[in-house]
Amino acid sequence: MEKDMTSKRNTSLFNKKILLQAIKDSVIKLNPVLLIKNPVIFMVGIGSAFTTVIVFAGIFQGSISWFNFQIAVWLWFTVIFANFSEAIAEGRGKAQAESLRKNRTQTQARKISGGKEVLVYATDLKAGDIVVCEAGETIPSDGEVTEGIASVDESAITGESAPVIRESGGDRSAVTGGTKVISDKIFIRITSEPGNTFIDRMIALVEGANRQKTPNEIALSILLSGLSIIFLLVVVTFPSFFDYSLTASGLPATHRLTIPVLIALLVCLIPTTIGGLMSAIGISGMDRLMQRNVIATSGRAIEAAGDVDVLLLDKTGTITLGNRMATDFIPAENISVEELADAAQLSSLSDETPEGRSIVVLAKEKFSIRGRDVHSLNASFIPFTAQTRMSGVDLKTAQGHIRLIRKGSSDAIHTFVQDNNGFFPQKILNIVHELARQGATPLVVAENDKVLGVIHLKDIVKGGIKQRFSELRKMGIKTVMITGDNPLTAAAIAAEAGVDDFMAEAKPEDKLRRIREEQANGHLVGMIGDGTNDAPALAQADVGIAMNSGTQAAREAGNMVDLDSNPTKLIEVVEVGKQLLMTRGALTTFSVANDIAKYFAIIPAIATSLYAVKGSAGPLSALNVMNLNSPQSAILSAIIFNAIIIILLIPLALKGVRYRPVSASKALTRNLFVFGLGGMIAPFIGIKIIDLLINL
Repeated sequence: MEKDMTSKRNTSLFNKKILLQAIKDSVIKLNPVLLIKNPVIFMVGIGSAFTTVIVFAGIFQGSISWFNFQIAVWLWFTVIFANFSEAIAEGRGKAQAESLRKNRTQTQARKISGGKEVLVYATDLKAGDIVVCEAGETIPSDGEVTEGIASVDESAITGESAPVIRESGGDRSAVTGGTKVISDKIFIRITSEPGNTFIDRMIALVEGANRQKTPNEIALSILLSGLSIIFLLVVVTFPSFFDYSLTASGLPATHRLTIPVLIALLVCLIPTTIGGLMSAIGISGMDRLMQRNVIATSGRAIEAAGDVDVLLLDKTGTITLGNRMATDFIPAENISVEELADAAQLSSLSDETPEGRSIVVLAKEKFSIRGRDVHSLNASFIPFTAQTRMSGVDLKTAQGHIRLIRKGSSDAIHTFVQDNNGFFPQKILNIVHELARQGATPLVVAENDKVLGVIHLKDIVKGGIKQRFSELRKMGIKTVMITGDNPLTAAAIAAEAGVDDFMAEAKPEDKLRRIREEQANGHLVGMIGDGTNDAPALAQADVGIAMNSGTQAAREAGNMVDLDSNPTKLIEVVEVGKQLLMTRGALTTFSVANDIAKYFAIIPAIATSLYAVKGSAGPLSALNVMNLNSPQSAILSAIIFNAIIIILLIPLALKGVRYRPVSASKALTRNLFVFGLGGMIAPFIGIKIIDLLINL
């Protein structure tokens, strides 16, 4: 917790180090080569430079226009503030990258070469090399465990102090360079080339060094550029109309619109607000994912998460807890429930599986049957095997009788009872079928030739998961549960969890086929996985989240990596994606509404002098509903407001618009009301206040 709080302080918007670096970077980003990546702000930069040239030309001619000087200053502030929004977002990423760099040390590796150990630097390791790591040693590079099993401290990557198990084979074989072995010994095959390890890629991603514009950003840039060109054409036509009006009203040429005024007018009208904040919104989306310990390989993946409308989720570990738990004892006729619970507990005393432990706990909690000392019982425990499909215990009573207690599948216990010349009741068979139909797992308990009853085992659905799925449904997202269970069990769990659909007895190729079918129907699909057999589906999905604990193949196939290896993280990723799109849409709406409002606020104020007689107010002054003091104060007020609003909206761009699980139509309505109406009103209030302050 302390580490998390420190991390939040280090990446806070008001962190002094980040602020100072962002101010410095804002000036560096004035480089035209960097500025041209943002067409709208680049246009403002050109206008700023042109106005500055005009101001200095006046100085060289022996006169200075302080009005033009103020316009030039605030135009440059507009560019710098836009650069600052991007720089502060990048600065937060760089702060996270810096903490990652501290964890990446120059490690020596014990490389196996020719059957012998050779000490080499981690930077000299190549893909395919075999290294050995023991307790206390740092894993030199990314790889997969080929031999052995060990506890690994991955806090340098995930921030989680609890060690994890990494072993050869299966889906928990991947290890990450920079993590530490804390027990046992493992052999690792290196899977990454120098400079391309997982930490290297994380650093590059959070710094934004490899960040490219997403398709949505490119489309929005084209739209903003188009709007800017339209406003440019509008402003270019103003002098002609203005000159005609001056001639018609008999006013002198000194009232003509100057180039600095036209540039200021253009900058106020083009969508500089969203143009200045667009990069910050995209970068902060990756930052918010990083705060949730998810690494996105691109901004495109985050945007796709916001547009996902079908989610494929594994049942085990995602929708359910993953371990079947004993929830009830159902006795046979003429058998007390206490007798059944006692026998069930005895048969489970040496069973270290979660199911076995839950049976012991349930007997203790419901009937106060205390756990017995295994060694004092002088018992012979029978372990579970795939062949017998049952386990139990053989006890010798004080009278010399042998108690053969078994628990297992109904078929296995049926055979056991018959072999002991017993009878398997039809009632028990009916109970078994009913529990299976409900999605539960029935275990039958027998002693010698008598069936005692049934243990009700259930894969517990996670608390609150049904509400989460309900929220997703409100957002228009369809949830599909994937499970290897039979259709009856799958249907029961799907109903309890509240998913929209399910796939029973699903194999890897079934997942891939389902994803392709959904995509063929125009849907964007998200899924989560950790095994090599999940890699094809992760690669095919629009949003594929690989578990950090999973195989290298899965991590390479997905476009996101969950450092916590928490299967339910997919839902949070979708929420972050939705929030990113909502934030960009909200600020775009605000910016466009802003521009329209500024048009109707400034133009009437500029035209108040037209058709005026002997210095009195002209007829067009009636359109100056804001009663701005003068054309000059109107221009300055607008240009100052235009610059300041970018700074005021930076916290919202970085934090994001508050996310609500509502339908797209409701989100649009709220967006138009709050940010559209707000964007229309804000300029009238802001420009009027600044005008009053200027004329004090």
